[in-house]
Amino acid sequence: MISNASWQRLWRELGADPVPNGLYNQLVAAYSEPHRHYHTLQHLRACLAHLQAAASLAPHPAEVELALWFHDAIYDPRCGDNEERSAQWAWRSILAAGCGEDVAQRVQALVLATRGHAESDDADTRLLLDIDLAILGAAPARFDDYEDQIRAEYAHVPGPEFRARRAQVLESFLERPRIYLTPAFHDALEHRARENLGRSLAALQG
Repeated sequence: MISNASWQRLWRELGADPVPNGLYNQLVAAYSEPHRHYHTLQHLRACLAHLQAAASLAPHPAEVELALWFHDAIYDPRCGDNEERSAQWAWRSILAAGCGEDVAQRVQALVLATRGHAESDDADTRLLLDIDLAILGAAPARFDDYEDQIRAEYAHVPGPEFRARRAQVLESFLERPRIYLTPAFHDALEHRARENLGRSLAALQG
């Protein structure tokens, strides 16, 4: 899934000439930064695997795939503009590879959509957001690992503050009418996601 061969295939589908192979190494290095514990190559691999299984739901599957590569390209838990900087990196890279500005605009918008995970009428965006949140509906043991990984990324935040802020995030998902925007992800993951979130929230507030 994460290989130079799949990277070349992706950019050929997007019409790039030449394929930006150096960028592949830059992104792999970014996702391998030592301060990351969840937003890593593990997360990227999981996202790409979900897309592979659900690519038929995307009007522009190659653009969704590239957006997944870039959606956490820049990740600093102390900063609030990670999505904007990642989207700008994607924009510059797509134009530099000779792809059309329409492609750059759509991928940039997809990356920016992960900033707030808001409701969307766009099919590509809905799929991308569901893929990014698929971890919420993971098996309980994997979800617990995810929560530990998030805590490790925010180790600089004192315990009481982290618990309060994390509880707000989890509550915000539970308050939504639907966590997952596509029928496929909703049917497969919604119930377990709510169970996981409720269990984690109870632990934070206990």
